[in-house]
Amino acid sequence: MSVVSLIPARLESSRLPRKLLLDQTGKPLIQHTWEAACAVGSIDEVIVATDSPEIANVVREFGGRAEMTGEHQSGSDRIAEVVRRCCPDSELVINLQGDEPEIRAADIDYLVDTLREHSHVEMATLATPIDDPLVLSDPACVKVVRAADGRALYFSRAPIPHARDGLPEDWLREQHYAVEAPWLLHIGVYAYRREFLLAYTEWPPGRLEQLEKLEQLRALEAGAAIQVGIVRSAAVGIDTRDDYARFVERQR
Repeated sequence: MSVVSLIPARLESSRLPRKLLLDQTGKPLIQHTWEAACAVGSIDEVIVATDSPEIANVVREFGGRAEMTGEHQSGSDRIAEVVRRCCPDSELVINLQGDEPEIRAADIDYLVDTLREHSHVEMATLATPIDDPLVLSDPACVKVVRAADGRALYFSRAPIPHARDGLPEDWLREQHYAVEAPWLLHIGVYAYRREFLLAYTEWPPGRLEQLEKLEQLRALEAGAAIQVGIVRSAAVGIDTRDDYARFVERQR
């Protein structure tokens, strides 16, 4: 079963402009992410999908494959263009974020296995237990609730599920949950079946997606199944100048 990983890459970012080309480690950030993806044993090919000639040139200079795209509203739309045009033999497609250079190979292998082992679902993603009340209350941190079989019931920026009795801080302080944590932080990495990705990105945004600004809700609202695997922690994404400074320090 052929597996291709696509890294959608835009040049501009509202909080950290041109972040994928920052190179204080001696390598551009996009190269770190590309190398992390190439280290995943279950991935057969890694492609950077970008609308920036500058990013494409940098990727080709360090030996990676870059494919140019048109302008798109989301990373899923961007990678779908490349998959449709360049990856006719791929069966599974992995969507990796370009600003997560420390993604763990074992977690991506687990994601691929999750989709392979659940033949009735169209896509898969990852989550990790929440142990910090600030993360739970932060709308920038997306939460997911799972069914007993691991399928996603809902994704939200709100702290779901709601604890009717007692404060979340009390639950987090007094209980030791591990895998069965009541609150799960969604990790924004996805595995799709190829034909589903191509169909899904042609659907119009649903009401829930427009309200929460979460594109995975388009799939749930249309009745698709998303399997959610649990990992021990989330890789640190690079969103701000301070995030990048800490990343540079960890590389020394």
